[in-house]
Amino acid sequence: MNPGWGAVGGGLWLAEVAGQPVGALVVGDATEYVPPATEPELYVNLLVTDRAHAGAGIGGRLLAHAAELARERGVDLLRVDCYAGDDGALVRWYERQGFTATDPFAVSRPDGTQWPGQVLARRLD
Repeated sequence: MNPGWGAVGGGLWLAEVAGQPVGALVVGDATEYVPPATEPELYVNLLVTDRAHAGAGIGGRLLAHAAELARERGVDLLRVDCYAGDDGALVRWYERQGFTATDPFAVSRPDGTQWPGQVLARRLD
């Protein structure tokens, strides 16, 4: 399966198969709850894929597209954050995509519990 790409605007990109959206990527500035980068970066603000296409590599292709966008902008650092709780499977998935875990963090929820997160970085040399 080869998804097509469509720029929607404002840093939003969609992956489509047969005209149907199967994934979305939003890139831009880092969110305020993560430690700031020490150099120019492109930040993956959102990455979602249709679970009906799990295992098709759509998420990896969207991240490869984000890396291309960063290179086009002359940026050598791509960062993302994700949920780091439970068994850590999501962090490991990003590591398999070439990212390295850098900064753990937690976001306070209204009920007083903490949402565990992990920032990951990928050098684009």
